[in-house]
Amino acid sequence: MTFKIGFVLLMIALMMGGLIFEIARPDIIVFAVLTVFLLTGIITEEEALEGFANEGTLTVALLFIVAGAVQKSGIIEGSLIKRIKKEKTVAGTMAKIFLPVSGFSAFLNNTPIVAALTPVLRKWCEENNIPPSKFLIPLSYMTVLGGTITLMGTSTNLVVQGLMLKQGMKGFSLFELGIVGVPITIAGFIYLATIGYRLLPNNKSIKETVQERSREYLAEMVVGSDFPYLNQTVQDAGLRQLKGLYLIEIIRGNEKISPVKATTKIQEGDRLIFTGVVSTIAELQRIKGLTLETGTDLSLDALKNGNTQLVEAVVSHHSSLLDKTIKQAQFRSKYDAAVIAVHRNQERIQSKIGDIVLKPGDTLLLLCGSDFMNKFKQSNDFYVVTPLDTPAALQEDEKKGWIAIGILLAMILLVAFGVLSMFAAMSLAVVLLLLMKVMTPADAKQSIQFDVLLLIASSFGIGTAILKTGAAEWIADGLLQIAQPLGVIAVLFFVYLLTNMFTELLSNSAAAVLMFPIAMEIAEKMSINPTGLAVLIAIAASAAFITPIGYQTHLIVYGPGGYRFMDYVKVGTPLNIIVMIITVWIVYFVWIS
Repeated sequence: MTFKIGFVLLMIALMMGGLIFEIARPDIIVFAVLTVFLLTGIITEEEALEGFANEGTLTVALLFIVAGAVQKSGIIEGSLIKRIKKEKTVAGTMAKIFLPVSGFSAFLNNTPIVAALTPVLRKWCEENNIPPSKFLIPLSYMTVLGGTITLMGTSTNLVVQGLMLKQGMKGFSLFELGIVGVPITIAGFIYLATIGYRLLPNNKSIKETVQERSREYLAEMVVGSDFPYLNQTVQDAGLRQLKGLYLIEIIRGNEKISPVKATTKIQEGDRLIFTGVVSTIAELQRIKGLTLETGTDLSLDALKNGNTQLVEAVVSHHSSLLDKTIKQAQFRSKYDAAVIAVHRNQERIQSKIGDIVLKPGDTLLLLCGSDFMNKFKQSNDFYVVTPLDTPAALQEDEKKGWIAIGILLAMILLVAFGVLSMFAAMSLAVVLLLLMKVMTPADAKQSIQFDVLLLIASSFGIGTAILKTGAAEWIADGLLQIAQPLGVIAVLFFVYLLTNMFTELLSNSAAAVLMFPIAMEIAEKMSINPTGLAVLIAIAASAAFITPIGYQTHLIVYGPGGYRFMDYVKVGTPLNIIVMIITVWIVYFVWIS
């Protein structure tokens, strides 16, 4: 091992540690390692920048825009609602939801599909007295499986395609990955519909939990005539800087004031509703003129008025709220919403609401004002996972949605018949969407997940460093020493398992970029078809089912389903094994033997 190989492997190990322990956002960590390689001369400026101009990366950006136009219309979730409206059985609902979902996922970004359908399934489950936890992990898993059917099904496929073209290989056709993708999707559905869902818990949502245990979440204080701050603002009364409590609503006769502003004035007889660490209520009881209301039948529904609604939301992976406290983010004024509770890893965070530092996947229970919908639509900070009472004025234009779907289908046909490349087709699709005013430039910008693009683009430079220094050859030699005596199929299993391990711990695209140069070295040394190993890498990098951090969509359903880490292990491990066995054997017989 040379010094350069050792240095590159050390930096890769540090990068993996940073990603696993979440010391910063994944895109920042990977970009930092890329910068180190650039500054130390491991790679040149041109090599560091090649990922930013790569066809695969740019195609992913365009697909975000096209998928955003389709998802914004609400047509997909609307059509699925009609399909399950009269369905009462678990198996029937799974067939009517999950098979079409995997089809949609073959052509659209998985994340918005899961974010859009989670409230639909939640509502159906509540109406039929079925725990949502039986459906949400399978929903996420089926979108992941569906994404393996086509070249455009997931960013990982396009990243591998970009790496192949860079190596001078032909690349995948639009449906080539479907040779593996279709069988594993069918097998995955059969497993989830017969065995998988039985392994899932019967969990309640955060809203139901808070509803049942409202006394642990909410406290009510009544303002008496001797309160020293009558007719003064909440700020002046010192009710904004309490140790463990957060004022979310004021009930004044038949009027309910929420979210409460710092300038709201307090009057005699007001009922002040607090949330947070309710055990710290003694601090409030020491204030003259405030009396704790005991034996109250206060519930979540009692907090709502005609202009407010209760919403569960999951903090997204590219949220501007990440690593900030709720107070620092000025959440109340930014979203016209008060945070009632925050759950992480199925546990309520026992802290003053304003002091909680938000992480990806955190589930928030919000009491939202009338401006919430407008403000939510203008950001990518979180996924709403309960149905919203959307005003008619905000309903998306269905006609525009069908135009977007028509353009997408036309582009798919042009790619399938070899008239245009994927990049050219998606470029044309975006131009048509803008010219036909299906979406505005602002909508297009909002649809792009820049953090994902930075991670993918930076990963290309990391892959170049691994290949250029000889680290890929060194790792390939080590793998072959162990696996080659056992035969080609054993080598394929080793490559799949290593890729799958990386993707469970890191990210799909990063895992693909790390393993691709190693796989190509193995293909050259064993004189086997490199396309087969590229297919193996693409599928293994997507098939992450064992941990909630393995795929973005798993974290979207983590909180709403009330899951624990081990739920993913129990259900995902058999699915991982099924997908691995099918993939390895198909790759061997179609591309290798």
